[in-house]
Amino acid sequence: MPSSPVSGLDRRLFLTSVLGTVAGVAGLSGCAGSAAADGEAASTAPLAGKVPAGTSLKIASYQNTQQLQFKLAKLGDPPFEVGGWLNIGAGPDVINAFRSGSLDVANNAGIPPIQAHYQGFDAKIVAINITRKPNYLFATKPGSDIRSVADFRGRRLAFSQGQAQGVVLLRALKKAGLAYDDVELVPLTSNQFLTALQSGQVDVAPLANSQAPAYLKQYEGKGARTVVTDVVDLLSLLWAPVPVLNDKAKAAAVAAYIPYWAKGQVWAYEHPDVWNREFYVKTQNLSLAQAEAITELANKPLFPPSWREAIEWEQETADLLAEGGFVKKFDVGELFDHRFEGIAAKSVPAEYRR
Repeated sequence: MPSSPVSGLDRRLFLTSVLGTVAGVAGLSGCAGSAAADGEAASTAPLAGKVPAGTSLKIASYQNTQQLQFKLAKLGDPPFEVGGWLNIGAGPDVINAFRSGSLDVANNAGIPPIQAHYQGFDAKIVAINITRKPNYLFATKPGSDIRSVADFRGRRLAFSQGQAQGVVLLRALKKAGLAYDDVELVPLTSNQFLTALQSGQVDVAPLANSQAPAYLKQYEGKGARTVVTDVVDLLSLLWAPVPVLNDKAKAAAVAAYIPYWAKGQVWAYEHPDVWNREFYVKTQNLSLAQAEAITELANKPLFPPSWREAIEWEQETADLLAEGGFVKKFDVGELFDHRFEGIAAKSVPAEYRR
């Protein structure tokens, strides 16, 4: 049996403490069972070549990123109505929005679809962006003596099992040869990490590259530091609930949205000076120097024509979570809707496909 990652805390209760109440999860599982009984599954019907008039999608755009990219890149309006741009980014929040029907498509890392599956919520991946460089680093609380992952032994680590930060932490521990019992995993969501570091509730938290400069500016003088590793969270993806993808009109709209998503990221990568000023400085209140430090670490967008590598990585991630008792082992192939495979790749120049 795998060692318990959180001392004295039942794993299922650990899950629900991060993602919602036990009743909410139970109700969701019941809904999933009804859907299965009705034969509901991801549609295999060919995608429509044209989006029907009046089709609408509610799209996640955390911190207005997508809208701003589309505007600056002058991509024009998509061939469907946007029923709302939702400022939602964290995986647990996206899952809850999917569940309530208030969101149709979102951009996340690889772990939220695994978490949704574990909860009994049926959603599929429709586009993949491969990241080759680390998007996260580990920040310590002020006054810490931690300087490497090996120093995590016996420390309190901020952990969100439903988000990319969680799997980055698990992979870093595994690479350093640390078992779950060697550390204390503190269940939090990523939007709680900074406060937990500042207050000393945790010794270490994984922060996005975009968060670290501001944190260090405030606390480096008080002994906070970062631990950089080569652990990569490979996947950035688009995904959508199965009922959305079973709706032929909405599925066509999702297919039409994918090229906008891909082209917006390519534009931001190719125009770092503009993106620094318009996004990081004007909307995130960072200095130009901080913005430049972030974009220097930015990944080149890569939209592979084949999802083979992505599926292998997603399976490794699911297996890692299963080893810790966070989810049950399953075949991640069912998380991918292959009707959309290759759409992103075809929308960008060849240098962004491999």
